[in-house]
Amino acid sequence: MDRAETRVAIVEDGRVAEVQIERRGKASVVGHIWKGRVESVLAGMEAAFIDVGIGKSGFLHVDDVVAMGVPKRKRLIADLLKKGDQIIVQAVKDPMGTKGARLTQQLSLAGRFLVYVPFGDGIGISKRLDDDERHRLRDICKRLPTDGGGIIVRTAAAGASAQELARDLASLNLLWKAIRERADKVDTPALLYSEADSSLKVIRDILNETVDEVLVDDPRQHERITGFLRRTSPEMADRVRLYEGDAPLLEAHGVEAAIRSTLSRRVPLASGGSLVIDDTEAMTVIDVNSGKNVGRGNTQLEATITRTNLEAAEEVVRQLRLRDIGGIIVIDFIDMDDAKNRRAVTKALNDALESDRSRTFVVEISPLGLVQMTRQNISDGAREIMTRACPACGGQGFVVSAETHAIDAERQIRLLIGASAESPVTVAVHPEVADFLQADGNAALSDIEEDLGVSIVLERDGSMAQGSARIAGAGTGSSAARRTRARSRSTRSDDVPAEAVAE
Repeated sequence: MDRAETRVAIVEDGRVAEVQIERRGKASVVGHIWKGRVESVLAGMEAAFIDVGIGKSGFLHVDDVVAMGVPKRKRLIADLLKKGDQIIVQAVKDPMGTKGARLTQQLSLAGRFLVYVPFGDGIGISKRLDDDERHRLRDICKRLPTDGGGIIVRTAAAGASAQELARDLASLNLLWKAIRERADKVDTPALLYSEADSSLKVIRDILNETVDEVLVDDPRQHERITGFLRRTSPEMADRVRLYEGDAPLLEAHGVEAAIRSTLSRRVPLASGGSLVIDDTEAMTVIDVNSGKNVGRGNTQLEATITRTNLEAAEEVVRQLRLRDIGGIIVIDFIDMDDAKNRRAVTKALNDALESDRSRTFVVEISPLGLVQMTRQNISDGAREIMTRACPACGGQGFVVSAETHAIDAERQIRLLIGASAESPVTVAVHPEVADFLQADGNAALSDIEEDLGVSIVLERDGSMAQGSARIAGAGTGSSAARRTRARSRSTRSDDVPAEAVAE
């Protein structure tokens, strides 16, 4: 941890599985609760936009509106909300790109062992727990006072006593009471409840008997975490240790290298194969390549391909977690002829996904070797936080070549000099454009001179845009040289054609 950001890493079996980066002033708002005002109701989308005071208005779908006694299939947003209404909402997804936060009125308050749902009902138990533990916890929760709400028992509740569960629920009930009291006193928009930061959230959500230790390199953060555990799970407090090693904490455990690896498209596999990960507007595409993995001895091609795909299935899940990739994901495994092998790869993928805390849905692998899946996405991953769109290409991933710029500049030179210019003419261009015009014995430059009947002197100017030209004609009789600037077309395909502008 440092002043600029807090970083949390989860290491499993010696490898970095997840990374969370939270920067000052840009923390996640997932879990925050506001008293907001309805800005607009869009009947065509069955949704409303809510002003919660964080810049972009949040999005609230009709299915996320709390309307007691009204069946979901009969709900119309225009019947439930109108402009100017004041409502309590919670963020379930961070603002991303041009979109505001995704909101819900179905609030949930997370504790160490339980999640309290004020407008819910019934008891839900984590499916990660075995059947015997689920039955034990359900029996305990049936006797707890829910004050008309519902509760969800978390995986961390494994082995928890009735007293611990009751204390957790009582704390959440007090929190809900405080939120309602504050909502009655404040004007909209107003923040009613702020979710814990990333470090405390990870401790609350995943610290259990399977976690060997928690290392913290900041004394103040260490005290916060241990103080939280002393109140909620005293038996876990001694697993949190203040790191005092010589090397930086994340460097010593390979986390820095893992974070940097998320910026690369290509991910190497131990067998010699690789993954290539590309983002598009609609989905993430992951391609599996065999690379140098050609098998050994008399190994058949199908067996080699299957082993590569099985290895790739595990690494794909690790990358999904490490990069926090969400939305629609298409994985292009290497084609396998045997349906049994395709089923084995799908099973390996599903088995690996059991360690993923985000909700996922996987479609069976197709005969073409494609797997379609979705993964819950609630906030930006490490790459989105650490990078920005390239100013040269605008995030497209490519730039116009120097040769194209040079050809554009050549057209502009012909246009600007014209047939009436007096020789010689000095033309200032980018050095790479000059190299192109002077290649092959000044072939391109000589053609221009011959066509226009002038002598051209090239001047190299590294400060100029590659596709631009600045021309000064000598011998015009003017004390100030005539200067004309050409603006070549930009790298963006939707720009207007280049035009000459005289100053």
